[in-house]
Amino acid sequence: MSVYWSRAGSGVPLVLLHGWGMNAAVWEPLLPRLTSHFEVTVVELPGHGGSSAAPAADLDDWAMRCAAVAPLRAHWVGWSLGGQVALQVALSAPERVSGLSLMATTPRFVQGADWPCAMPGDTFRQFASTLGDDPGATLQRFLGLQVKGAEHARDTLRLLRAELAQRPPASEAGLTQGLTLLLETDLRTALPNLQCATQWLLGSRDTLVPLRLGEALRAILPTARVDEIAGAGHAPLLSHPDFCLALLRDAAT
Repeated sequence: MSVYWSRAGSGVPLVLLHGWGMNAAVWEPLLPRLTSHFEVTVVELPGHGGSSAAPAADLDDWAMRCAAVAPLRAHWVGWSLGGQVALQVALSAPERVSGLSLMATTPRFVQGADWPCAMPGDTFRQFASTLGDDPGATLQRFLGLQVKGAEHARDTLRLLRAELAQRPPASEAGLTQGLTLLLETDLRTALPNLQCATQWLLGSRDTLVPLRLGEALRAILPTARVDEIAGAGHAPLLSHPDFCLALLRDAAT
């Protein structure tokens, strides 16, 4: 299995991981300014973009495949599902991660009796049920959810679609496995085991990872840094790039 990656810039090593159904192109608007301060490695998740699919939906396996093409030690930046993969790298190989910046990421994406700050499980299961029939349409509906209620929603959705089209589409296996990870992953009890500083960037209008997650995170991980991005939905890296860049640079340097 091969994992696609690219590297540019110089400075503190930085690793970027995109979200479900997306690819490395989503970072393009940020790269010119990131590479002027950091050595940036962009990695595509298994079954996404130019990376071949993994054998199964195994978060630790996905994490180690991404770590295999990353610098020996770096600050990891993960968006959505990419943030969960970055978290798993920090838990499985703490010596590889100097810090984490987690954008629109949560230790558990699906609601539970003791976890209201997440998406209803039925919403994810509906995506899973339609994925096999029409992966493209399912992904487009997910893109719509990412910008729902946010400032600049139409412009952000247009940019998401444009960036998505720049790289090979995610395979059905990659989409199915990634959706399984979103449904089943629960890293809440593991968070106190983290050995690095964590920064959580949350959009105030995110309907997938609600802002009230910040309170729950502080209860689990008192050292967590939580930064609110006012007006942002689930894709703050595209809707509010300047604000995201300032926060990332502050945490990673």
